[in-house]
Amino acid sequence: MIQFKRKFSKKSKLALVIVSALLLSISWWGASCITIFVGFVPLLLISAQYSDSKRDTFAMLGWATLTFLLWNALTVWWVWFATPAGPIVASVVSTWWSLVAFMLYHIASKHAPKAIAYTIFITAWIATEYIYTQAPAMSFPWLSLGNAFADDVWAVQWYEYTGIFGGSLWVLLMNILALESLLTMSKRVWIVTTLAFIIPIGISIALYEVNNPKREAYQSLPKVTVSAIQPNIDCYEEKYNLTAQQQQDNLLNLLAEVPDSAEFVLMPETALAEMIYESNPDNSHIVKRISRYLAEHNPSAMVVSGGEMIRFYGQERGSETARAWRGNQYIDIFNSSLGIDTTSQVQIHHKGKLVIGVETTPAWLREGGLFAVDLGGTLGQLGIGDKQEPFQHNGKKVAPAICYEGIYGDYMAEFVRNGAEAIFVVSNDGWWGNTIGHKLLFRFCRLRAVETRREVARSANTGVSGFINLRGEDSNKLTWKERGVTSENIRLNNRVTFYTKYGDYIARLSLYIALLCLLYLVAMWAKKRFYLDR
Repeated sequence: MIQFKRKFSKKSKLALVIVSALLLSISWWGASCITIFVGFVPLLLISAQYSDSKRDTFAMLGWATLTFLLWNALTVWWVWFATPAGPIVASVVSTWWSLVAFMLYHIASKHAPKAIAYTIFITAWIATEYIYTQAPAMSFPWLSLGNAFADDVWAVQWYEYTGIFGGSLWVLLMNILALESLLTMSKRVWIVTTLAFIIPIGISIALYEVNNPKREAYQSLPKVTVSAIQPNIDCYEEKYNLTAQQQQDNLLNLLAEVPDSAEFVLMPETALAEMIYESNPDNSHIVKRISRYLAEHNPSAMVVSGGEMIRFYGQERGSETARAWRGNQYIDIFNSSLGIDTTSQVQIHHKGKLVIGVETTPAWLREGGLFAVDLGGTLGQLGIGDKQEPFQHNGKKVAPAICYEGIYGDYMAEFVRNGAEAIFVVSNDGWWGNTIGHKLLFRFCRLRAVETRREVARSANTGVSGFINLRGEDSNKLTWKERGVTSENIRLNNRVTFYTKYGDYIARLSLYIALLCLLYLVAMWAKKRFYLDR
């Protein structure tokens, strides 16, 4: 049983809740990751001073709910610029999963040994992060604890072995050790806490040097010139005031600024401004224009661009996401990336991780499009891609990811497992204004670079476009409201990291351990109940 004899007043508890929410949020503001290591401690202290009574359990539920709602509000408020409902829905769902994990710990801490309670805290939290990541229509894993290091990739170079769930494990363990240091004031615990902090950083610094771009192993990797186009079309004004022809002309004008040495050219998500038929994409007007331009000016290059695609099913509803069209016909509309070169073979990737409330909603909310948010594409439920196949060009394989997909480590690793030697991300981030939102979407790609040891090239409609090397350092960026072309020679890598090979194994293992711990608690309760009933 975990107890703290001091009793806090309501004002003190409210202060602790606010401090906890602030400490948890700071890493998502682009500041230091240090505070995340003690972010749960104020809330854990509140839990430790409560008893196991029903009244105290409900009181703890209230304080925990307030903490996690504040944490969400302080970190995802920027979604409000695109949709007022967005941050509300995301906060409610995220808070729910946080409460499941924390309240399981709180209850266990009153009835089970410390070791079991702490194990439940760690494994249940990671398990709920994983479940939230895997949820098909309600997934917004923005606040996964491992994401807190997006600005401090130097400290988590071992993500190539663990992925972000290794970061979540580290954060949770440090919070428990910090709590124990306060509860026991034991010199031994303080030493263990210090070592738990220093050792992972030491390993990371060593790996950081191993992957130094100046080393011969890095220099020997093949390289390719990649250009990223940032058209800087205002999402709320110009996108609706400009015709499709004008938007396409803007792209072609920027394409003329791409150096002749470029083998790949990236254009943003939904940049093509034309509905493209999946059955014959090479017949699209804009695809033909791009292909002709490449044939005349840069025949060795491929353009990787975002666009909307339509798939026809006829009178049969071909998928769960299909929508009615022209009475008795069914279609799916996809947010896609297209690989366009001088041949008639257009390569296609359909987005598989859709934005909650924008591109996807639960089935029971889909009818009527009540919760659909207009972000410049087609309203309502989009079709869902089910493959992560790289695009191939000139013997090179690249991942053609789209925007939100860059948040998902194992999803992106599947591109690499299928042979991708570099990661491309096309995105449209202008809907949230000049806030932390678009900056973090770029920074999360740093974690993907470390996990897979693949260099990343990213093209956004407006800020941030640029490049990330295989140890997570960015370069040649175009930031907010900059229009232009940025180019870089990026390295291609075919080494498969431990994380790429095994994916989110820490999360899967945590799920199993959490279930075993819960079974242990149930057995304890049943034994106690049986004993009392005798």
